[in-house]
Amino acid sequence: MNLPMNPPATPRSTSVGSSATFNTVKTFTLLAGLGGFFVLIGSLLGGPTGLVIGLLLGLGLVGMSYWNSDRLAVRAARAREVQPGELDWLHDDLRAIAARAGMATPPRLFISPDQQPNAFATGRNEANSVVCVTDGLLRILDRNEVRGVVAHEVGHITNRDILIGSIAAAVATGISAIANMAMFAGLFGGSRNDGPNPAVVLLLALVAPIAASVMQMALSRSREYEADRVGAELLGDPRPLANALVKLDATSRRVPMDVDPAHATAYIVNPLTGRKSDRAAQFANLFQTHPPIEDRIARLLGTQAIASA
Repeated sequence: MNLPMNPPATPRSTSVGSSATFNTVKTFTLLAGLGGFFVLIGSLLGGPTGLVIGLLLGLGLVGMSYWNSDRLAVRAARAREVQPGELDWLHDDLRAIAARAGMATPPRLFISPDQQPNAFATGRNEANSVVCVTDGLLRILDRNEVRGVVAHEVGHITNRDILIGSIAAAVATGISAIANMAMFAGLFGGSRNDGPNPAVVLLLALVAPIAASVMQMALSRSREYEADRVGAELLGDPRPLANALVKLDATSRRVPMDVDPAHATAYIVNPLTGRKSDRAAQFANLFQTHPPIEDRIARLLGTQAIASA
């Protein structure tokens, strides 16, 4: 069954619109917080020199990771481009969803040999975008569920999440670099009467990278919620994506994936998922790159319930 090009529009309630607005505000608040934290740490730990070095490092990393995001991610996933005549049904569905999202050119389609069911989107803009699915995903999901995953990834592209994620990662890396330089200077650089307290320098150098990572992960979770919402709207039905998330979460816990943690945030479900105790779950969620699957599904199905009321 082909994906209909013009499904009935799903009415958007005030609650759903408010949720989308809140996620957008939260995203830019977290980005601003990361940037402000970067300036604070640079000035406290490294002074003007440390701030300039960290700023240049962050800008350089942002440019490199953003411009090369498609090549870096595809290479890391060992993925290849799906050729014409191969997986035509998936090409058709991706084109239809991209057109519904208002994209002039559909993303290029790649497939990774990984057996863990997963997917990601990347690319510096819509014209250079990529959607990549794994062999494992195509094995366990039916066509309608694959559509849900593809719609989620298209949502990431239209939301410019690759740019946002690149900026956040580069800022967090810059903070860590400044902290490491400050720690080295505090341990081996001697003491100066006019300089900051060495104990404060060491404490901030230890805390800063952790705090930056927590903020970066909170930003990543916020963007996953928003991509879920957009994906459900593109299909006009949240159930395909919700059903896919259930299967992806359950299987990813049993099938490992050899992936660099730096790329984990790009995937639709955390490829490094592990079991954790209930007692530690709330604390551990601070360090998760993805929201709990139960919360994502509840939001998706809650959107459906509101829309049909």
